[in-house]
Amino acid sequence: MMRPAALLAPLLLAGLAGIALAAEPPGTPPAARPAPAASTASANLALENREIRAQLLPRRYTTLAAEIGAKVKRLPVPEGGRFRAGEILVALDCSIQQAQLQKAKAMLYGAEQTWHANKRLSEMNSVGKVELDVSEAEVNKAQAEVNANAAVIAKCNIPAPYPGRVADQKIREQQYVQPGQALLDILDDSVLELEFIVPSGWLAWIRPGYGFKVRIDETDKSYPAKIQRIGARVDPVSQSVKLSAAIDGKFPELIAGMSGKVTLTPPEYRK
Repeated sequence: MMRPAALLAPLLLAGLAGIALAAEPPGTPPAARPAPAASTASANLALENREIRAQLLPRRYTTLAAEIGAKVKRLPVPEGGRFRAGEILVALDCSIQQAQLQKAKAMLYGAEQTWHANKRLSEMNSVGKVELDVSEAEVNKAQAEVNANAAVIAKCNIPAPYPGRVADQKIREQQYVQPGQALLDILDDSVLELEFIVPSGWLAWIRPGYGFKVRIDETDKSYPAKIQRIGARVDPVSQSVKLSAAIDGKFPELIAGMSGKVTLTPPEYRK
């Protein structure tokens, strides 16, 4: 027969366990009690160390194309070279177009002489009004031809629309180019911009002018930057938004195409 003490021992242990469980908040597992503090610290650390990949882009860039068919005579600025606004970047050989302009000017001179002669004859009633009007129309036609050829000549030299650098030369000297053919890729690196994607929830505290740091991989240095523009829409799938920022200052070692890590810290977590 089992002793009374042996029967009471399991009951006593069960009662003590029940008292311990009753002392804890309802619905809270014992192992979960220290978790909130650890979770909060982890969230704070994540917010303080936001790192987003970003790429340096020029403020303006474009591809210059030929507007007429001609042979490339000169490329004054080499690939990678700097240029000023209005400086000639491509000079085309337009000797044929020049000859056509001279021909048009000669035709204009002849038409003007005929018109002036008819005007004098008209004053003496020696020529009809129709003939006078036709000679005036010939002058206008010749003038339009001169203007058209002059416009073509203006396309023979391609100037820089803004200061910057030649990123890529797609043609070489003495090469014949067709209308519409790409000649040069140019960019304006006077201000380098950063583009990157952030969670849309950050719109609660990110504003234009917000300052942060970006560490560029190629130079292994950090640089100051400021938010310039916020994207016009939020991507509903990824719940993200595009931001544009600008490097705050002049750093000659930075060039377009470099990339790095952007560190953004919410205001409430700034030291």
